[in-house]
Amino acid sequence: MEGQFNQIIQDKILASVEADMPVLTRRDATLPPLKGKATAVIGMRRAGKTSFLHQCRADLIATGRTPPRLLYFNFEDERLSDMQAGQLHLIPETHLRLFPEPADEPITLFLDEIQVVSGWETVIRRLLDTPGYELFLSGSSAKLLSREIATSMRGRAWEIPIHPFSFREFLRHHQKEIPENPDALTTRKRTALDHHFANYLETGGFPEAQDLSAPNRRQLLQGYIDVLLLRDVIERHGVANVTALRWLVRRLLSSPAGLFSVTKFSADLKSQGISVGREHLYEFLSHLEDAFLLQTIPVATDSEKRRQVNPRKAYPADTALIPVFDRSGKPNTGHALETAVFIELQRRRSEVAYVKTPNGFEVDFLARSLDGSEDLIQVCASVDDPDTLSREVRALQDAAVQHPRAHQWLLTLESRLPFPEVPAPIQILPAWKWMLMAWK
Repeated sequence: MEGQFNQIIQDKILASVEADMPVLTRRDATLPPLKGKATAVIGMRRAGKTSFLHQCRADLIATGRTPPRLLYFNFEDERLSDMQAGQLHLIPETHLRLFPEPADEPITLFLDEIQVVSGWETVIRRLLDTPGYELFLSGSSAKLLSREIATSMRGRAWEIPIHPFSFREFLRHHQKEIPENPDALTTRKRTALDHHFANYLETGGFPEAQDLSAPNRRQLLQGYIDVLLLRDVIERHGVANVTALRWLVRRLLSSPAGLFSVTKFSADLKSQGISVGREHLYEFLSHLEDAFLLQTIPVATDSEKRRQVNPRKAYPADTALIPVFDRSGKPNTGHALETAVFIELQRRRSEVAYVKTPNGFEVDFLARSLDGSEDLIQVCASVDDPDTLSREVRALQDAAVQHPRAHQWLLTLESRLPFPEVPAPIQILPAWKWMLMAWK
């Protein structure tokens, strides 16, 4: 069995070492500060995980590391379809035979799509325990998920989520100026950033979708969703009621930032003649979140019962996914803006919920950062209407009674100056400026 893989593995190793480094848009994700752990790159399909592996390899080469000691190996190869965990040892052994020097430099393996090899976890743990090896792992969300890494690697992996481009990465990709100080910009530069941000909300952040027309972009993203549903949900979890699953996806992606109740949705399906138990809908929702197609957030409360009985708010992985199922033809700028803010909070690894106050006001986000600080964030595309502005301000003020330590933000679409006055400590500013501000 091993003989059939020897030549394939050798050819792939030589091709990898000899290949030119691809020219890619730099991502802002950072590497873990700890040694002795595998770096696990996770995220939705086509968000840029493989590109990030190449970026990490290039960064190590720039520090003086020897390229042959930095091996990128992609398992998504039909010639390796029958490979088992018992043959994985051939990769480091073949690599050492081909490139034995320098022995005092560690070997870093970038193992892409390793989840296709059954039983890979035990081999990776053994390599981690072998002196002189560093490991980067990446794979589709089908099998290399956050919770699975935590279980399989038993605390030996450091996760790096990769999302579609942030606004800063979007500007970098399109070779637009990224302001060093967003607080000090001319009117012309603010207007340009307003324009770029509007394009960002429409185009989204998937790298392959950047230069496509709207119809072609929609077709590309529809393909992403179809592959994700087939491989990461239907095949992986053995989903039989595909019709109900697709209705669920259509509902959630066409109503971004909306409140969602499994009980109500189950009743809606029943009225359409589609029978599915609520427990299965909860499972479908969990599978979609595991595959990073969307995320839901609960109401902010210390009561587990209240958290369970209240609807959740759902957000797609990227703003460009919204038009895929929304056939209304109406602009969805407000929901796209709120979605972009939520995804940015995910990048900052904040714990996010929405706020429903005792007086009936709602605030879009209560975000708790890793350092323990809190932010109340209200998103509003336009504050030109005085009644709208008054409503948003009242909501923040009412939520601040329950969360007095939280910073209060009112984020808008554009940087029209002067902004209307708002009572302290509320800060009003364009969402793109908030996104470009430095964060811990």
